[in-house]
Amino acid sequence: MSEEEEEVNIMPVLSEPLRARSLLRANTETPNLTLNSRMPNIKVFSGTSHPDLAQRIVDRLGIDLGKVVTKKFSNLETCVEIGESVRGEDVYIVQSGSGEVNDNLMELLIMINACKIASASRVTAVIPCFPYARQDKKDKPSNPDDKERKVEKWKSIEWKYRSRAPISAKLVANMLSVAGADHIITMDLHASQIQGFFDIPVDNLYAEPAVLKWIKENIPEWRNSIIVSPDAGGAKRVTSIADRLNVEFALIHKERKKANEVASMVLVGDVKDRVAILVDDMADTCGTICHAAEKLMEAGATKVYAILTHGIFSGPAISRINNACFEAVVVTNTIPQDGHMKECPKIQCIDVSMMFAEAVRRTHNGESVSYLFSNVPY
Repeated sequence: MSEEEEEVNIMPVLSEPLRARSLLRANTETPNLTLNSRMPNIKVFSGTSHPDLAQRIVDRLGIDLGKVVTKKFSNLETCVEIGESVRGEDVYIVQSGSGEVNDNLMELLIMINACKIASASRVTAVIPCFPYARQDKKDKPSNPDDKERKVEKWKSIEWKYRSRAPISAKLVANMLSVAGADHIITMDLHASQIQGFFDIPVDNLYAEPAVLKWIKENIPEWRNSIIVSPDAGGAKRVTSIADRLNVEFALIHKERKKANEVASMVLVGDVKDRVAILVDDMADTCGTICHAAEKLMEAGATKVYAILTHGIFSGPAISRINNACFEAVVVTNTIPQDGHMKECPKIQCIDVSMMFAEAVRRTHNGESVSYLFSNVPY
């Protein structure tokens, strides 16, 4: 073939107007494909611990909740059946560490493994309230039931008990990784170092932006408020909120004689003639926050609010709140709160489903989630 014939077979270069029309057509058609597909290759499944939160998340994402059947055999073994294909999909499993914690944790592990061996491309565990988060270190043990044991003798053998204490949060992290989880999304870990227990990415979201929004919208006197931590461990949390509200903070130092029993409290800070806002990451039996509320009222606070990320409310918690001097006890819906709100009119709920939905969307699209650390998505 001659050089002239070769030149004839060469594709002609598009003229500028034709190229512009082609690019314009491509730009107008691509978004339509994206909108019609509505987040392709994503599946969101819910465990039995908090189906309401999972439904709120998928409603905000504009997708349907994945089909899954969970049942128990007669010997109480958990059985999970994924009802649709997850091959090559980006899977998110929503399961909170509340209620029957051990059953729900096992159910989550089985769901993760079921999706992983069904060829899911990535499995993300969305755990709003991380189970066993309080067992994050070899801590001091509670005193034995023998009340007459001498303190000196107890101190001499205390280290022996501490050396055998489990670090269960690390065990849970290992179990999630072995089950096949590729990524964890959670909120307000009891101890931030739990993120270091994992060898996979962990996104620890903060309820702080939603808390700030609630304070400004629901407490008229918030400019004359003081943010209070019920223990020294929460000082960093309350100082961050106080700085963003431009108000002062205080903290209460507590000493425990045994688990779930507070011996004494010392208030550090001036709350006289101010609205006191207690802030903590979780409340279980509520002994601490109820004692703290009494201490604040004795110190001259005009009103006392409590704002908590995880409202576990076990044992005598509800009766304690009903009998305490709170204006309101505000919790997020990382744990189901409908039953608690019916039993106690003081309990109010902040919906954080939009934060988890946005975290899922950004993770799926490969975007940064750090925006959510200081902002509430609308």
